[in-house]
Amino acid sequence: MPRQIPYIIASEGCERFSYYGMRNILFQFLPVSMLMLHLPEAERAGAAKDVFHTFAMGVYFFPLLGGYLADRFFGKFNTIFWFSMIYCLGHAFLAIFEDSRTGFYSGLFLIALGAGGIKPLVASFVGDQFDDRNKHLAKLVFDAFYWIINFGSFFASLLMPVFLASYGPSVAFGIPGALMFIATVVLVAARKRYVMVEVQPPNPNSFMRVAKTALFSQAGGHGNGFYVAVAGAVLAAGALALLPLGYLAFAPTICLALVIVLAFAGIGTSMQLDRARGIHTDEAIEGVRAVLRILIIFALVTPFHSLFDQKATEWVKQGQAMVIPAWEINLGFLGTWETNFLPAQMQAFNPLMVMLLIPFNNLVLYPLMHRLGYEPTTLRRMTWGIVFSGIAWIAAGSLQVVLDGGDKLTILWQILPYALLTFGEVLVSATGLEFAYSQAPLAMKGVIMSFWNLTTTVGNLWVLLVDAGVRNDTVTSKIKDTGLSETAFLMFFFAGFAFLAALAFKLYVKRYKVLDNYRKQQPKVSRDVVPDRAAGAAALPEARDVSDRDK
Repeated sequence: MPRQIPYIIASEGCERFSYYGMRNILFQFLPVSMLMLHLPEAERAGAAKDVFHTFAMGVYFFPLLGGYLADRFFGKFNTIFWFSMIYCLGHAFLAIFEDSRTGFYSGLFLIALGAGGIKPLVASFVGDQFDDRNKHLAKLVFDAFYWIINFGSFFASLLMPVFLASYGPSVAFGIPGALMFIATVVLVAARKRYVMVEVQPPNPNSFMRVAKTALFSQAGGHGNGFYVAVAGAVLAAGALALLPLGYLAFAPTICLALVIVLAFAGIGTSMQLDRARGIHTDEAIEGVRAVLRILIIFALVTPFHSLFDQKATEWVKQGQAMVIPAWEINLGFLGTWETNFLPAQMQAFNPLMVMLLIPFNNLVLYPLMHRLGYEPTTLRRMTWGIVFSGIAWIAAGSLQVVLDGGDKLTILWQILPYALLTFGEVLVSATGLEFAYSQAPLAMKGVIMSFWNLTTTVGNLWVLLVDAGVRNDTVTSKIKDTGLSETAFLMFFFAGFAFLAALAFKLYVKRYKVLDNYRKQQPKVSRDVVPDRAAGAAALPEARDVSDRDK
């Protein structure tokens, strides 16, 4: 086992505590803060939700930047270090500028930039530490990596709402900042022990170069795919033109325009990919084709993320209207500790159940299903994961209907939707990138990592688009006609959104030809030889970006 691995795992645990520590109290803090006193009280929860999901979009958008800088200029370690410093600065801004909109929102931007910048790098940096001699140990490390993420998330979700309620925002946001600083120090402490894979020169057959050649090739004139891409650019410009009208804030509008460009450019590229033949290798062209097919699967997964991330907003808001049980804990000679279980603390059930469900699924559920004649393939697991996320929101919506009817419910009822959603998460998030890794050629696995992160960005974009549509008076009146409250209606709406996505996912994967692009066995290398980037990054076929569990 490489001696530097414990440093990376310990650093990741501290970083995940810092991220979830601030993320899981953000929605709780904003509506009652000085930052939103300029808004009518009835609008503050909605505005806080917009801020939260815009922040989440940024966290999963900036991996594109981090991955690019690491691959082209600075390498993984240096990029992780400098983005971690930005990350620490963002935490400091939250703790210092709790009453300043400019200062606090600048802090959120810096955290999104820092957390997003390191997101695609840490897991692959772990893979770089292994070579052909010890790759059999890498699975143990990635299991520990995934476990420590949930360990940090569990205690952050459990403790930080208490610190916010008891000691105020400066302390509650300052503690995650201290943990992020410790994470950076621990990572740097083993700098001389790490395998540092050198930055490679630009690949002439990279995904973007092949796609650009196919799209803009004028052999025989522009093809239909080119005009599809142009149509996407026009629609994106139209989305940007709506910015002054105020339908969406700046960041979601930019994200919407980017998604439109990527979608239409991807369709256009797939229509005329053969135009790149003769300029790029056949292997590279087929690799781009494989990535484009995977992107359709990714697009159908985005509704899951729109449901999953709202547990930190809509479900917390629902919990605030429920009966909060008081807990009395006997601490022996220290006396008795009395506390209320805060709504934001319910999020702690998610990482706790993840730590229980993963071994249960691998050791009990999947072998049992196999014996019963049903093979739980990756695509089947992902399909059922999306379905269970929809069922979770049916459960949450049913609780909301009871609350809207005036009945009192204990917040412990929320354990049911949390359990269903977490089961769906394990089936989708813990499976999705592993599947994509196996489908993408070795040279394009980094591209897949970036696009997988974008699925969460798009999932949060759906939330903002739906919320913007509901603010229309005509839509609001139609919702009233159903006899449901707006909150309950949207919960059932998102459940239906997930069910439709699951149906489309199932229909598409029926025609999907599963590939096997795992790394082949490599000859053993000397201890003095540093593996090249391809070998390092693919040290373990099962290695996945486990930092995307919140996803």
